[in-house]
Amino acid sequence: MNTEFELGGINHLALVSSDMKRTIDFYSGVLGMPLIKTLDLPGGMGQHFFFDCGGGDCVAFFWFPDAPDAVPGVSAPAGRPEQGELLSAVGSMNHVAFHVPVEKFEDYRHKLKEKGVTVSPILNHDDSPMGIARDMYDGVFVRSFYFMDPDGILLEFACWTRTFDESDVSHEPKTDADRTVRKEANAATA
Repeated sequence: MNTEFELGGINHLALVSSDMKRTIDFYSGVLGMPLIKTLDLPGGMGQHFFFDCGGGDCVAFFWFPDAPDAVPGVSAPAGRPEQGELLSAVGSMNHVAFHVPVEKFEDYRHKLKEKGVTVSPILNHDDSPMGIARDMYDGVFVRSFYFMDPDGILLEFACWTRTFDESDVSHEPKTDADRTVRKEANAATA
């Protein structure tokens, strides 16, 4: 429980779209998220649209007429995790995971495939060295699958499969000094 601030979840996550019409077609048409608010930004700066993704939370998109193109592997992963693509730059948005009911998880994957969306295999995330189990068992803490929106934004449908306890927080956090890219940059300037 947060003793500092009374947070009620994510109000909205703001991403950038290259084509707002196509974004509406995907998020409302394919994923069924109602478009609940649209704004034209002042001075012709662009647009800002909000989609209800459930639980009082929203996914929002900016459209900027002069937005640079995405750089796969920098601004977002170049592909899906099962393809070996997970890396994105510091400060980037790696992916958005939407919580779905565990009892509807496999049906939702099938439904997206029927709508023509390319989806990853189901991943059973666990604490094994590879982080993924072939089959469901008590050690799996979340099941998920990944797919991309029309702009290459990595999305995930995920469902928790067990309750966390104190044993789930057991890793020493890495620091900036642990980054190989930082070490290589320092060696080049030395």
